[in-house]
Amino acid sequence: MRLLRRSWLVAAALIVVGLTALTVPARADDAMDARQLVERAKLSFEGMIVAPEMDGLRDLIRRAKGVFVAPQVLRGAFIFGVSGGSGVFFARNERPGQWNGPAFYTIGEASFGFQAGADASEVALLAMTDRGVNALLSTSVKLGADASVAAGPVGVGVRAATANISVDIVSFSRSKGLYGGVSVDGAVVATRGALNDAYYGKDVSTRDILILGTVSNPHAAPLVELVKKAAEAP
Repeated sequence: MRLLRRSWLVAAALIVVGLTALTVPARADDAMDARQLVERAKLSFEGMIVAPEMDGLRDLIRRAKGVFVAPQVLRGAFIFGVSGGSGVFFARNERPGQWNGPAFYTIGEASFGFQAGADASEVALLAMTDRGVNALLSTSVKLGADASVAAGPVGVGVRAATANISVDIVSFSRSKGLYGGVSVDGAVVATRGALNDAYYGKDVSTRDILILGTVSNPHAAPLVELVKKAAEAP
């Protein structure tokens, strides 16, 4: 029993180290990491928004107040489970057709259970309410506690199912080519201040980026335009 408990503690320590290494890159590489994350998020979002199964995503994004895209959330498990990755968040501007962002975040979750395996998922979160957006302005938010969250409907012709959704955040995911099945309830989303500062070239807050819109980076224009077109699609 003592040996098993010690194994659990060792496994937990290794998981924490691994997640930290995943989500906190070397500070000298922050600017490059930020640019690469934006580019990977664009590719991921492009694939998700045109997938036949994503009728629910295409319908809900038209009403969404914010869009978060994590191009790769890794999960590995052996006794203890852990998931983690980084993503970018955009908030709808008060002026029609305009979006502010991106702001940079990590998303991660640790759990305990008898499980084994590893996989990677793409995750998109839609903030449907002001409460959802405000929660993501915080340094750290726990989905399901600080903001209500539910998995979005997946499949062809599911738009009718989106009318009754009344949570702060709706999640969509793709893993191994399949949509849905990855729960983010209980996940922690935290700001990556170093990447925000590096990407915009000065000390900025998520409110500066997402609400006030006082900073922008031309590098993000293709992804901003992609979000805008998806939100305005008929």
